[in-house]
Amino acid sequence: MNCTNPFERSLSDTETARILAALAHPARLRIVRQLACLDRSCCKDIVAQLDLAQSTVSQHLKILVEAGLVRYQPSGQSSHYSINPDAFVTVAAFVSDMASLCCSDEGMVRGRASLHPAIHKE
Repeated sequence: MNCTNPFERSLSDTETARILAALAHPARLRIVRQLACLDRSCCKDIVAQLDLAQSTVSQHLKILVEAGLVRYQPSGQSSHYSINPDAFVTVAAFVSDMASLCCSDEGMVRGRASLHPAIHKE
């Protein structure tokens, strides 16, 4: 295979897989969307928006924090969580690099992207 756009890896494949795996769960995606709309939030406020037990939300938050996608800040009796925007810039760059490797602009119109209308909208 001859790549015309070499894939720039700023993270190891293992680290990239761990980050993407952290995003690969519906509850964690909902948590990320919720946090993206806020400056910061405590666990009980996140729990109030989800139909999940507090312990389950705490476990999902732990995974997001360990992946570096969410920041954790203890604050007295409670703790606060917020999005780590730099981590999402890295994820966006990774996905963009992968898309540029396998899908040329022409291919996006004629080929693969047409098979996935939810991903590519014109």
